[in-house]
Amino acid sequence: MNIYVGNLSRDVTEEDLRQAFEAFGEVASVNVITDKVSGESRGFGFVEMPAKTEAQSAIDGLNDKELKGRTLSVNEARPRSDRRQGGERRGGRRSF
Repeated sequence: MNIYVGNLSRDVTEEDLRQAFEAFGEVASVNVITDKVSGESRGFGFVEMPAKTEAQSAIDGLNDKELKGRTLSVNEARPRSDRRQGGERRGGRRSF
């Protein structure tokens, strides 16, 4: 299961996340999303856990818990296609 982890402190490393999630089971991968220009954390990341029951335990156990001074938002990640349908764009000019 792919798990979204939001509201991360800028100080949280991939190793910090791995250790937090390994308390609930096997972790396949950890990815803290960073800004392409500055290289700083964007405040969210993803953790992949192969066992669904362990992943659900991690979600239940870590959601609304504190890590390095910030309260985590942890839930099952939505597939990319669920985020914005059909390549729709927001904003821009209207033609009248």
